Order: sequence, then C-alpha cells, then structure tokens
Amino acid sequence: MAKINLLPWRDEFRQEKKKEFTTIFVGVCIAAAFAAYMWVGMVEGAIDNQNSRNGLLEQEIAALEEQVKEIQELKRRKAELIDRMRVIQDLQGTRPVIVRYFDELVRAVPDGIFIRVLSRKGNVISIEGVTESNNRVSAFMRRLDASEWFTTPNLNSVTAAEQFGEQASEFRLTINTTMPGDEVAAEEGA
Repeated sequence: MAKINLLPWRDEFRQEKKKEFTTIFVGVCIAAAFAAYMWVGMVEGAIDNQNSRNGLLEQEIAALEEQVKEIQELKRRKAELIDRMRVIQDLQGTRPVIVRYFDELVRAVPDGIFIRVLSRKGNVISIEGVTESNNRVSAFMRRLDASEWFTTPNLNSVTAAEQFGEQASEFRLTINTTMPGDEVAAEEGA
C-alpha cells in the first residue's frame, strides 16, 4: 500500500478551523462589546435624560416656591392693609361718638356741678369735680344712668371742699360708655 500522509491536510484543516473559530470568536466578542456599548450608552442616555428632567423639575419647584413666598407675603400685606382699613373705618365710624359723649355729658351735668378732670381709659370715663351739694351729684348720676350713651355710674368718693364753699364737696365717679346700637345687638343675640 502506498503510504499517504494525511497529516498536513489535517493540520491545514485544523489551522483553517482555528482561524475560523478565532474569527467567529473575535466577531462574537466585537458584537458583544458593541451590544454592551450600545446598551450602556442607552442606559446612560436614559439616566442623563432623567437627570435633565429632574433638573427641570427642581428649577420649576424653586420658581414655584418663590411664587408661594411672594403670595404669602402678599397675603400678609393684604391682611395688614385690611387691618389698617378696619382701624381707619372704626375711627371714622366712631369719630362723632366722642362728640356725642361730650354732648350727653353736658346735658347730664346739673347746675352747681363743676367738672375739673375728665379722663377716659377704654370704655371707662373718670370724672372729678366740685359740687355745691350732694343732691346735685345724685341728680348727675341719675341723668347719666338715664342716658343711652352711659351706663353704671359709680361714685368712688365724696370729700368736703370748704375752699369752694361751706357745703361744697369734691367727688370722683366713673361711668362706662356704650353705643346705643350695642345694647340692641346684645339683646338680639341673647
């Protein structure tokens, strides 16, 4: 038999298969690396997109917070202005009341009483004066009690004041002020 050496052919076939395997392996590695690169790029792109959306949201939230602060400041200023307007309206509404108090007080003072000191704290008016007799103080208190602008006259003290005359006395009394409409409102509320 003739001796045929098939080893070189097998070596060549092996070398060819190795090359083919290496080529396929390198191709698969390159494809896998490309796929991984594309996947990582896609994920990073999605992360960047979400980060930019988050940044936009944070900017909008900051702008809205500024607007909320501005609105709160405007509400505070509005409340202050409303309070000022209410005070001014109360002052405007009660301006003639003082005149009315003085008018009623003048009408209630009988002859023979001289008022020396008149002071007001809140709704309480303190009166210090001189009278010719104690009966005139009683008449003064009855007139004050009958007035719809004054309530609860209270005599604090009566002392003799002979420097003003034999029967003269100094007196101190307090009265509460009221608005005629306040009594009606209180009765309706009850």
